[in-house]
Amino acid sequence: MALPRSEYLSSVWRDGIFDGKVIFCTGGGGTICSAQVRAMVHLGANACIIGRNVEKTENMAQSIATARPGSKVIGIGAVDVRRIESLEKAVERCVQELGAIDYVIAGAAGNFLAPISGLSANAFKTVIDIDTIGSYNTLKATLPQLLISAKKNPNTGTNTSTGGRIIFISASFHYTGMPLQAHASVAKAGVDALSANVALEYGPLGITSNIITPGPIAGTEGMARLGDKDAEASGAAQRKNPLGRYGTVKEIADGTVYLFSDTGSYVNGEVLVIDGGGWRVTGSFEGKRSYPDYLFDGSFAKADAGRKAKL
Repeated sequence: MALPRSEYLSSVWRDGIFDGKVIFCTGGGGTICSAQVRAMVHLGANACIIGRNVEKTENMAQSIATARPGSKVIGIGAVDVRRIESLEKAVERCVQELGAIDYVIAGAAGNFLAPISGLSANAFKTVIDIDTIGSYNTLKATLPQLLISAKKNPNTGTNTSTGGRIIFISASFHYTGMPLQAHASVAKAGVDALSANVALEYGPLGITSNIITPGPIAGTEGMARLGDKDAEASGAAQRKNPLGRYGTVKEIADGTVYLFSDTGSYVNGEVLVIDGGGWRVTGSFEGKRSYPDYLFDGSFAKADAGRKAKL
C-alpha cells in the first residue's frame, strides 16, 4: 500500500519536476534515505537503492515504487560500501536498467554509543570505513555518471532540469564535540570535508556537492538505537531542542528536493542542517544519566557488542 504523500513530502512541490531522472542512494533501505528517495520518485524520478540486507533493500524498493504509478525502483542488496568494487557493480546495473544516474545520495552509515575508553581501534575504524570511506567510494563509483549527467543537463541558471548532483548525509556531532561519539564525530567531519572538496574540484564541471545534516528524527533506526526511551516517552528529550520536538523524515526529504531541484541550482559546497537548531545546544548524551556522571560510573565502559556486530 502506498504511503500518503504527507508522510514524506510537502505539498509545495510540483509533480513531474524530476521526470526522466535517476537517483542512486546508498543506505536506501533506511528510514531517512528511503523517504528522500520516495519523495524523488513521487516527483518523477526512477531510483536505485543500495543496502547490505538483500530482503530489506528489495522490499523497500517495492514500497518506494508505489509512490508513483509507472515508476521503476531497483533494490540492490549485499552491497558493502567499504568495497568500491561492490558499488561499481551496483552502478553498472543501475545504468543498464535505468539508463543513467543524475542524482546521488551517500547515506550509508554506522554508529553506536561508546566512550573512548571502551572504543577499540577496530570499532573506531569500522565507523570510519562505513561513513567516510563508504562516502568516498560512493562518489568515486558514481562520478563518471554524474559527469555525463552534468554535461547533458547543464547548470546554467536558466535550465530548470539540471543533473550531476550529490548529497552526503552527515551529522552535527563534530561541530561542538559530543561524549560517546568520538568515532562518528571524526567520520562525519571527514564526510563534510569531502563534500567541500568535491564542490571545488567538480563545480567547474557542473556538479554540485552538498551536505544534509539531520537532527534527531522521530521513528528512525538511529533514534531507536541511540535515543533514551524514557526521556523520549516523558518528552524531556524533545524539550532539549529549541523547537521542542523531534524532526520528521518529510523534513529531510523536503531538503533533498530543494537541493536537487531548480531551487538548489546555485547551492554548492554547503551544509544544510535540518535539526530545529538543536546543534547549537551543548552536545552531550543525556537521559536517566547526566553529563559528566556517566563518564565515571561505568555506564558506557563497554560498547554494546550486539550493536557493533551489526556494523
